[in-house]
Amino acid sequence: MLEKIITLENVSLVDFLGIENQNIKTIATAFPDSKIVSRGNEIRIKGSAPQILKINEILNSLLAHYHEYGKVTTENVKDYVDNEENTIDADKDSAVLVHGTRGFRIAPKTVNQKKLVAAVEKNDLVFAIGPAGTGKTYISVALAVRALKNKEVKKIIITRPAVEAGENLGFLPGDLKEKIDPYLRPIYDALRDMIPAEKLRYYQENGVVEIAPLAYMRGRTLNDAYVLLDEAQNTTPMQIKMFLTRMGPQSKVIITGDQSQIDLPKKQTSGLIETMKVLKDINGIGFVNLDDRDVVRHKLVKAIIKAYNKYDIQSDSSNK
Repeated sequence: MLEKIITLENVSLVDFLGIENQNIKTIATAFPDSKIVSRGNEIRIKGSAPQILKINEILNSLLAHYHEYGKVTTENVKDYVDNEENTIDADKDSAVLVHGTRGFRIAPKTVNQKKLVAAVEKNDLVFAIGPAGTGKTYISVALAVRALKNKEVKKIIITRPAVEAGENLGFLPGDLKEKIDPYLRPIYDALRDMIPAEKLRYYQENGVVEIAPLAYMRGRTLNDAYVLLDEAQNTTPMQIKMFLTRMGPQSKVIITGDQSQIDLPKKQTSGLIETMKVLKDINGIGFVNLDDRDVVRHKLVKAIIKAYNKYDIQSDSSNK
């Protein structure tokens, strides 16, 4: 059994460790196979190397939290413990989807992101549902790029409903590309992380990578393609039905959406919500739900999502 000693410096022990070392006890409960003891300003950890590494990561995160906010609560500790338990080793070569243009490896970072990858490998149509920042779009784009590089498909088609313009883009200034680019910017950002700029430009000019608003999918059959419908919560039932019936042979389709961010008019039903109910019992369709534990943006994003979820639950209860 290995041992590691962490010495706390410039830290108020009661604010960091909690009353009667409750924060350390909470971590110890999460790692029953290890031993964590706090004496004075020292924390001793005994256990296997992987366990010590995880506990050390949690403590380092809590120290950063303390230096930013001046205090660590038991709830903070539980959040960091949950986050560590929900994180997988993205550095293993087997987990890497593609190698990014800036030299980093792009891989699923959480358990639910890994479930998304597994669902796509098993099914030709997958719904990935979750709040902003959970990586559902980014991982989906990475899967599409991997399939193209492996010659599993001939092209990538990525689409979004341009709700803000009602998909009536004619009144906007500029050519078609200039009209739709603002709505598709997150997709471009993800692709540029994975495909060199010159190669991406070549792919777009030759129809290998196509990025277009949902309205431009009507009347087509999407063969030998990796197709991603992003922001699907902003589709109408007729739009998403139209999109789903475009699916051709040797195609993979991923539909992503966030049910908490519907921008449709209040009386308009979200096509995503309706479609998930209609298709829930069909074999060959995968459903993956991501949540605040999968957020890989600034740590405050996770807190914001949790706060809104709590507020929505309380609002629903008060309206009943």
